[in-house]
Amino acid sequence: MSTRLSASSRADGLAKRRPARRRFTTRGWLGSSTSWWGLAAVLAASSFVAAQTPSAPIDADILLVNGHVLDGSGSPAAAGSVAIRGDRIVAVGQFTPGQIGKSIDCTGLVIAPGFIDLHNHSDESILAEETRTAENYIRQGCTTLVTGNCGGGAADVEKYLGAIELHGAGTNIAHLIPHGATRALVLGRRAVDPTPEELAKLQSLVDQGMKAGAWGMATGLIYIPGAYAKIDELAALTEVVGRHGGIYASHIRSEDSGLLDAVAEAIEIGRRAKTPVHISHLKASGQPYWGTVRGAARLIEQARAAGQVVTADQYPYIASSTSLEAMLLPDWAREGGREETVKRLSDPQALARLQPALAQALAERPHIRIVAYKADPKYSGRVLQEIAAEQNRPAADVVLEILRNDSPSAINFGMSEDDVRFVMQQPWVATASDGSVKLPSAELGHPRSFGTFPRKIGHYAVREKVIPIEQAVRSATALPAEILGLTERGRLQAGCFADIVVFNPEEIIDRATFDQPFEPPAGIKHVFVNGQAAIADGTPTRSLSGRALRHRPAGL
Repeated sequence: MSTRLSASSRADGLAKRRPARRRFTTRGWLGSSTSWWGLAAVLAASSFVAAQTPSAPIDADILLVNGHVLDGSGSPAAAGSVAIRGDRIVAVGQFTPGQIGKSIDCTGLVIAPGFIDLHNHSDESILAEETRTAENYIRQGCTTLVTGNCGGGAADVEKYLGAIELHGAGTNIAHLIPHGATRALVLGRRAVDPTPEELAKLQSLVDQGMKAGAWGMATGLIYIPGAYAKIDELAALTEVVGRHGGIYASHIRSEDSGLLDAVAEAIEIGRRAKTPVHISHLKASGQPYWGTVRGAARLIEQARAAGQVVTADQYPYIASSTSLEAMLLPDWAREGGREETVKRLSDPQALARLQPALAQALAERPHIRIVAYKADPKYSGRVLQEIAAEQNRPAADVVLEILRNDSPSAINFGMSEDDVRFVMQQPWVATASDGSVKLPSAELGHPRSFGTFPRKIGHYAVREKVIPIEQAVRSATALPAEILGLTERGRLQAGCFADIVVFNPEEIIDRATFDQPFEPPAGIKHVFVNGQAAIADGTPTRSLSGRALRHRPAGL
């Protein structure tokens, strides 16, 4: 069976933002105030659980030598080297090198497994010639992206993974069956329950997707048409996923007033289907609901204590981003797609019904920034409420004007820093960006596509010490691998695939901001994907050595 987290498995969590650049120590990591450069003697003497100590010299194509090895397990760093031959790791720790093709000095650097982004939206952009190198993720140290999230993406799993295999990609790609896209094939975008025949068809499509190599099914229960799926439908489809050893990943039905009910629903779906549950980007959005993540965590802990496998992921920011429609309009107003939505926004009866819900949504989201608005570019990058104040108009009127003309993305600065820190400290929370492969543009989008992983390690772990660095690394490596069921990635062990990142712990930090969202991070020195260099001495190689990862019940 696939390696999977038990309810009692160890994991980790996370941590905050960049001060003026300074020399820092590792207090809170090794438990004393010791500079990185003074660790050599300590590390050399430490026991390295994952180390291989073969008696014969090790031949390798690439030798990463004299680094601080964080193997992904959550154990402290140890002095050692990592040997790569072909696409595999052949030795880790202290060993005698044999014939070496290329040696890379990693003195003062951390050697870690490549990062795994459990929640990514690169379904289309990873297939495009100009973006398939996934440079903005390679620059973060990511070597595997998981697509199909929030119910969107390629419903034809075989065709999608086949395209990755044909054209190549900068990172590995694992795919989840997108529930919304699959539902649309059978039921369109209607707010209806499936008939028994339609449910059987949906189950057949899920079965086909799992057989083609999907790692589970993902729902987006605030998006159309996924929002119209009730628990019986979701449990019936998840049961098919579970028979194949997959997971149920969910953008749950509410992340504000209904957060606790939404978490309980996800847990109940997993319980009925006897399938692991994974909650995407766990958060409480809107100041009235700050702190409810603690109640959500209690529900998850109770389920885990009862024997269920329940996990979550998080991006380390206080702002979220999605379409303005999904952010502010209720499900019924979006039924049938964009054309039907626009009609309702000009219908007096529909508007009368909509106004109270829209007013409440805006009251709970007082700081919404428009990413890009084609109909009137001067709105792009502006805060919605500031636009309304300048024009002496109600914010709801500005929203209706915008949505009649376009469906822009928006950023909602709606989360609490305390909540962000609390969530990342939970042992079952992995790191995930909720971003996508993209090129820099004029849009002032969310910086998570360029900064998530260095931010969590550099800002929250190293500088703010919300969690130890070894836990921050595990939350981006072994933990997501265990959640998904990847058995030969996410760890630095002999025999595992050579997905590796090398970074400077004193330099690693995100540089992308909400005003400059496309700045690459600092501190990432080398990245290897399946043994091939994707970043060499800080420079992208434009390698396409990533692979389509097809799930099988026994693992990779």
